Amino acid sequence: MALSEKLYTLRRKSGLSQEQLAERLGVSRQAISKWESGVSQS
Repeated sequence: MALSEKLYTLRRKSGLSQEQLAERLGVSRQAISKWESGVSQS
């Protein structure tokens, strides 16, 4: 399973939106979206 798939799966299991996860990690929602789509791994 790729990192993008793991991130998506764990976020959904935790019941978090991309916005909520972004706030917790101190990054933008767009960063979460890119990570989950596999566009960016950083």
